[in-house]
Amino acid sequence: MFSAVLIANRGEIALRVARACRELGVRTVMVHSTADRDSPALRLADECVHIGPAPSRRSYLYPPAILEAALRTGVDAIHPGYGFLSEDPDFAEMCEAQGLIFIGPPAHVMSRLGDKAQAREVASAAGLPVLPGSSRAVENGLEAKEIAERIGYPVIIKAIAGGGGRGMAVVRAGRELARAYATTRAAAQATFGDGRVYVERFLESTRHVEVQILADHHGNVVSLGERDCSVQRRRQKLIEETPATGLPAGLAENICAAAVRGARACGYVGAGTFEFLVDDKGDFYFIEVNSRIQVEHPVTEMATGIDIVAEQLRVASGSPLSFRQQDVVPRGVALECRVNAEDPDRDFLPTAGLVDEFVPPGGPFTRVDTHGAAGLRVTADYDSLLAKVIVWAPDREQAIARMERALDEFRISGHGIRTTTGFLREMLGNSLFRDAKHTTSLVSDVLDLR
Repeated sequence: MFSAVLIANRGEIALRVARACRELGVRTVMVHSTADRDSPALRLADECVHIGPAPSRRSYLYPPAILEAALRTGVDAIHPGYGFLSEDPDFAEMCEAQGLIFIGPPAHVMSRLGDKAQAREVASAAGLPVLPGSSRAVENGLEAKEIAERIGYPVIIKAIAGGGGRGMAVVRAGRELARAYATTRAAAQATFGDGRVYVERFLESTRHVEVQILADHHGNVVSLGERDCSVQRRRQKLIEETPATGLPAGLAENICAAAVRGARACGYVGAGTFEFLVDDKGDFYFIEVNSRIQVEHPVTEMATGIDIVAEQLRVASGSPLSFRQQDVVPRGVALECRVNAEDPDRDFLPTAGLVDEFVPPGGPFTRVDTHGAAGLRVTADYDSLLAKVIVWAPDREQAIARMERALDEFRISGHGIRTTTGFLREMLGNSLFRDAKHTTSLVSDVLDLR
């Protein structure tokens, strides 16, 4: 095991990694920007290093500052969390060049999977079903139109380097395609520094099901089960649960097996998530791989009892996974709600300000992953996630009731601060969600009726 790890992230995930390191006896160094100098997350680190001003490109997205901090503090490895540099193969190679271990998949694996068109090829070669579409980057609008007419509308144009629900445009008619192609390319270039896009068939009102996998350097690959994350707004997840209730018999097992095949085929190492869409006929299709720890990993931890971050650390240090596939026995139902500093009444506009009151819920089988506290200043510089509320219960009905109770208990207030707790309660009470008949269109359908 490592003697020291630098945490190259912020907020609740930095706190989560620090806790896992402490339980394993690993010293932690946490970097922070000027905006985060008073973050409660820093209190759990053994050492803190200021790496730059508030803008991410000059701090959390600036490799020289992070690497200098790592070398100066004598750490063995860097944990990137999620977002920022977590799926950047160039950063992984920089770490290796400096004799530091990047806690994530090998750079060449991240590079292939980060290119969404290449990821489709890898998945298809491994026997995973993929949606009809382009097999490489689309060169121009004319080619995009030819592909769309061949596979049929609606189609979705996606950034090859995209992620986090960004860099996408749905096109339902040919007259919309030229403009959507141009704007998506421009947005991809501005957001990811890579303007390449590809085209694939768009499925309306699907279920979004993902599989958590773990793999080590010794050839072991396991699935920790599936999660449903169909409750989304603008393709950003709001509620996640495991198991994925309401799927046809045997489908979840088939999806999990497909994820393991895909991970083996690409030589995956570490924690990752294979994502799929399930249509109304019960057919499933691979869409992408997230080559990092997921925001919603606690859902799987609650159902399996497996500490995914601790396994990340063990695997990166060269140890085999501490369990086998037959040891993974998920029990009950786990739900996670993301509490964001956003105003649902203003199209989920992020809000900023000083938090005056922050009282998270408690009670049996209730977990809150957060960096929030009274006195926290929420800025517009970073993602709006304030907390993740996770509950477990023996069945889905009890899990929903427990989550409703937990959200009712949550107290967050402050000048300028609005949160999504009320909207989350509305989604939990929706009859389609309660009957497990919801799809990815649930949030937009609800908002359209207002």
